[in-house]
Amino acid sequence: MEHITDWIDWQAVRRTFSWQVVTRSFGVTFVIGTILNAINQGTEIVEGKSISFLRLGLTYAVPFFVASFGAYSAFRHLDTFDE
Repeated sequence: MEHITDWIDWQAVRRTFSWQVVTRSFGVTFVIGTILNAINQGTEIVEGKSISFLRLGLTYAVPFFVASFGAYSAFRHLDTFDE
């Protein structure tokens, strides 16, 4: 029986959480998260109304996870491209 840990490429995980990749993911998070937050809650911010901090956090978390998963996926299949 296969375990979920058998599906994980641990070398790709280590590369994904390296300083360079995490820094790039945070850069993507800042730019995309700010744009999405302006779209989703811009009116509330401009009018000085209360904003949803849950939505704010998720708006920044999603781009971080997408960028990180993209890096993991690329590292996981890196050897395939060399063949």
